Amino acid sequence: MFNLKDVLTDIFGKSGRAILSGISSGKNVDQIMENLSPNVRNKSAQIREILDKEISQSAAFRLNICLKLIKCLDDEIEILEIEIFNYAYRNHEREMEILVSVLGVGELGVATLIAEIGDFKDFSSGNKLASWLGIVPNVYQSADKYHNGRITKRGSKEARWILIQIAQAAARKKNSKLKEFFNRKKKSIGYAKAIVALARKIATIIWHLIRQ
Repeated sequence: MFNLKDVLTDIFGKSGRAILSGISSGKNVDQIMENLSPNVRNKSAQIREILDKEISQSAAFRLNICLKLIKCLDDEIEILEIEIFNYAYRNHEREMEILVSVLGVGELGVATLIAEIGDFKDFSSGNKLASWLGIVPNVYQSADKYHNGRITKRGSKEARWILIQIAQAAARKKNSKLKEFFNRKKKSIGYAKAIVALARKIATIIWHLIRQ
């Protein structure tokens, strides 16, 4: 119906929703353009070309329902994020303060990581934590030799995803030991495996920071 993805990075971002909301409520192109950011208004010719189409009443109604559902889900997600944040600070304030200051990641990301991991005392070593997170390779035997395969992907995929994001950020940070570690690994095993290796190292560091 409307190929907004051709001009917007995220059609459900602020500008995208403003356009969709304007369409569903019957606003004309000029009225819709007023509510857009300057960067998006710079693409006015493309947007006008896309919006220069009529939309049926039933299509506008369905679009409005979809936007309301998205808004409802966003509200529920916000409530859940607040609950995760409050849980982490209520039960793991020390861990929150340590990891927020060291990892360079937002409080919500750290809170989610802590909420997924739970009690760090359940893990006797950093390697056990990394194993639970599923960022250690499978080991298999062929003849008399042992080989490392793909990571196990056990444990929480949310916690694993956050650790990978932390590792990617660390790999870009200039003049850091973690970046040096990543660069050494990348030369021998490639980017993707080096990121996982860095995530595994960070998981071990996290365990030592919390347990020591």
